[in-house]
Amino acid sequence: MAENHLKWYNRTLHQYLTSEEIKQIMQKSDLIAAYEIFHTWAWIAFAFALVGFFPNPFTIIISLFILGGKQLACAIIMHDCSHDSMFTSRKVNRFVGNWFGAYLILQDIDKYRPYHLQHHLNTGLDEDPDVSLTTGYPTTRISMVRKFLRDLFGPTGIKGNVAVILMQLGILKYSLNGKAEWVSMKEKSAAQLFSAAVKNTAGPLVSNMILFLILFAFGQPWLYLLWIGALLTTNNFSLRVRSMAEHSMVDDRSNPHKNTRTTYANFFERILFAPHHVNYHAEHHLCMGAPPYNLPAMHQLLLAKGFYTEGTLEKNYIRIVKRAIVGDQLTLTNK
Repeated sequence: MAENHLKWYNRTLHQYLTSEEIKQIMQKSDLIAAYEIFHTWAWIAFAFALVGFFPNPFTIIISLFILGGKQLACAIIMHDCSHDSMFTSRKVNRFVGNWFGAYLILQDIDKYRPYHLQHHLNTGLDEDPDVSLTTGYPTTRISMVRKFLRDLFGPTGIKGNVAVILMQLGILKYSLNGKAEWVSMKEKSAAQLFSAAVKNTAGPLVSNMILFLILFAFGQPWLYLLWIGALLTTNNFSLRVRSMAEHSMVDDRSNPHKNTRTTYANFFERILFAPHHVNYHAEHHLCMGAPPYNLPAMHQLLLAKGFYTEGTLEKNYIRIVKRAIVGDQLTLTNK
């Protein structure tokens, strides 16, 4: 079935786009890629500066939501660089993907890449490692409120980040779907376990220390608590809504033309849920090697050529949340 998915993507891509259009879509630009990274980190700097200059509960809340959205952006940087679709050089993709993306959120691009490729091979199928993240919707209004409260007040983040730390220590098998699978320790010595743990945690520890030292150099080391706070709270809210938008509540999760959604995003939605054009998700699955900054242009081509007469498209993320609540989604359509 995975092979059929890949054949479908390749056939459909050439059905809707000419060879010249595909060539243009696949064109990478290091300058644009560097701007994308700068844009995310400028927002992160702004979030810290906002509280640093105007410390009060209101600015702290704003900062936490910005940082949560930009931690999602770090995950998307990791994601795009794992596809080698951001920069022209594979080495630059790996370096930037880790040091400006993965490590700051306790991840590692080398572990993420093979895991994520299985999602592309088996999108929507039972073999998709991420399928558990997108099932279970629509749900009741009270259930959705509970989910958002768990995200925003820490239980989701504590559970998830403890699991990520255990993965980096080599105790749990790498997974992002919430399922814990213990790694067998029978044939590993204490020295091997310690060596692997040091190797796996070095990048996240060093990158977070650098962030702390930068804030320390500006005389505001306590602002680092905002980064940890967002990682445990608002980031999980952003992750949940983004996951719902991409693959949940579709007409047929086994059909590649219908199981992946593109969602339009306004200014605030791009900050919270749709960094680096990840909202053009149907385009990404159709051509996963395309640079993220070319996906809006690809979307316009597909839209004009009729791809979305069958494809899944939504107007905004508010409608996604409404779709995810029993009763609310019944009055909505895909268009």
